[in-house]
Amino acid sequence: MNDPDLIALWLTVRLALITTLVLLVVATPLAWWLARSRSAARIVIEPLVALPLILPPTVIGFYLLIAFAPDGPIGALYGQLTGERLAFTFTGLVLGSVVYSLPFFVQPLQVAFESIEDSILEAAASLGAAPLDRFFTVAVPLARRGFVTAGALAFAHTIGEFGIVLMIGGSIPGETRVLSITIFEHVETLQYAKAHRLSVGLLGFSFLLLLGIYAFNRRLSMRTLG
Repeated sequence: MNDPDLIALWLTVRLALITTLVLLVVATPLAWWLARSRSAARIVIEPLVALPLILPPTVIGFYLLIAFAPDGPIGALYGQLTGERLAFTFTGLVLGSVVYSLPFFVQPLQVAFESIEDSILEAAASLGAAPLDRFFTVAVPLARRGFVTAGALAFAHTIGEFGIVLMIGGSIPGETRVLSITIFEHVETLQYAKAHRLSVGLLGFSFLLLLGIYAFNRRLSMRTLG
């Protein structure tokens, strides 16, 4: 694979897949807690999770760059543990993408968990199901629409990231140069045909992904009503 655009495409898909898988592990318990908890801490944690929805990506990227720097709190700890740097690496991109895409995964899943009736979980508990059993055998199947939507949105959002990946990753070929940065550089160098080709591909992918989400949710709703 010698074509720089294909390398950027593979790197972008890899970044989106890893980010989505990490969010599945990290954001699922967080969404469950936000949906079911009555803790006072929820008042603070819920808006913190949603911050990336309204903050400019460059602002988040700037503070992540400071945190990931060799003398930053996260970068210094990472360096001590691994002997490697975190800023301007693929690992740094993954961590930044997880932070930026967090609300896109948490919020649809939180809504799905909130829609589960307490009586269903109470019935499972009365039959002897432990909390983890109730979660995996009752809550997760009932929230499958939320999982599909959350995963698809997080994946697509990571594919289209620009500000954060530019701030914390730069444009290192084969390491941090993703599709959005590649398109930007093609435009900067007046290579409009290449930029158009990649942009049309992303546009088509985004449309097909949203089409699939809506079709899945509509089919699931019809099956539920039926």
